[in-house]
Amino acid sequence: MNGRFVRLGETGRARVAIVIDGQAVDALEGDTLITAMLCSVRHVRQSEFGEEKRAGYCLMGACQDCWVWTDEGERLRACTTVVEPGMRILTTQPEAQWATLAL
Repeated sequence: MNGRFVRLGETGRARVAIVIDGQAVDALEGDTLITAMLCSVRHVRQSEFGEEKRAGYCLMGACQDCWVWTDEGERLRACTTVVEPGMRILTTQPEAQWATLAL
């Protein structure tokens, strides 16, 4: 995967394996989810109002533009959530995916 951010420092921290939209991704221990995502992928989520991709905006928990979901359907704010080993993240609302599966 090709990320939007390029990590320049703190590269010696332990790796943490997570999954984003079914793709295995390495984050670093202590990363917020938005940092891990944008170092690995080009967007954080798909807009719930259209096809546009969103990459977060304020990066500090104020704008509400970084909501993502776990594969169990839990909603997380990517800019304030610290990565944990084994996280499975979806960038599209689970309900939207379930609707396409029902067709």
